[in-house]
Amino acid sequence: MKKRLTALLVCVLLVFTGATLLCQVGDRFKQLDKNGDGVLTPDELNRPRLFARLDANSDGKITPEEAQKAAARLSRQTRGRADLPKPDESNVKYGPHERNVFDLWKAKSDKPTPLIVFIHGGGFVGGDKSHIPPSALKRALEAGASVMSINYRFLQHAPIQDILRDAARAIQFIRANAEKYNIDPKRIACFGSSAGAGTSLWLAVHPDLADPNSSDPVARQSTRISACACLNGQATYDLLEWQNVIYPFKPEWMKSPTEDLGFYHFKSRADYDTEEGRKVLDECSMLRLLSSDDPPIFMSCTLTGGDPKDRNHLLHHPKHVEVVKQKAESVGVKFEGHLAGDKTALKGDPAVAAVEFLLKHLGVNEK
Repeated sequence: MKKRLTALLVCVLLVFTGATLLCQVGDRFKQLDKNGDGVLTPDELNRPRLFARLDANSDGKITPEEAQKAAARLSRQTRGRADLPKPDESNVKYGPHERNVFDLWKAKSDKPTPLIVFIHGGGFVGGDKSHIPPSALKRALEAGASVMSINYRFLQHAPIQDILRDAARAIQFIRANAEKYNIDPKRIACFGSSAGAGTSLWLAVHPDLADPNSSDPVARQSTRISACACLNGQATYDLLEWQNVIYPFKPEWMKSPTEDLGFYHFKSRADYDTEEGRKVLDECSMLRLLSSDDPPIFMSCTLTGGDPKDRNHLLHHPKHVEVVKQKAESVGVKFEGHLAGDKTALKGDPAVAAVEFLLKHLGVNEK
């Protein structure tokens, strides 16, 4: 119901057909722009989740260009979702929260199949499991791999350190129910874009969260995966480390002066210097977690380098790929990187390339 309501709200804001796209978006934008300053603010569009989806660079305002691009993006996503085959299993609960659900497409096989897990993007404030690229889903199923696409909590529900563990719980749940879903529990890999890419990387490098003494059979399962693929993702969710190894955040790119505190649900800046605060930052640093026993990593960035031009450029800068590559190579982890504008740049569909990498490291040998 909530998903249908969100889709309806998007359509109300961005009604368009063919050649009338720019005109209708422009007219609706002017109606919502109550003070006529040429941008929409959260109070003018009093729909926080919708606002987050439309605010492409997360600077706290929506420009006419962002509204027009969102309209085109919605059109593409709508067409893409229409191409998705119906899942064999829908909205399966893997945890207690309403967003702890997944969809599963089963590869046709008499034997347990490898599993590719898709984790959607959206800045940990939006997005949905239905955003899985149809091309990637098709490629995986054709090769004989089943596919799971998960939802997870947003920052309004939980801090980043707990959101990441939602993804780990999904891996544990599917392992605990591997026989039921005809999955090979030893062959599971993950991919995603943006926030989903960073989460996939976190799963690949985090030590096993299995608790063999737990009374919960799901919690006793391993969280380790066989490989990860990251499209326009991040190298670390320790924002202090990010400032040093990627680029600093400019104040005008922050949603608020305390946005970083909200990321971890810290109450004050003093929390950074506590023992618990330092543990949280360590938990969220994929760079520091990366070690020699981690699985192969694939990273691709479609943005060019240089000083970040805006928040979106900073969040998805190619330097994220570069610093992970340096760390991976220093500890002996297999790494494949692709950067826009150089000889490593991908020429085809990045999502399909990601799946090809995962299939290879899942040991899928097609006939």
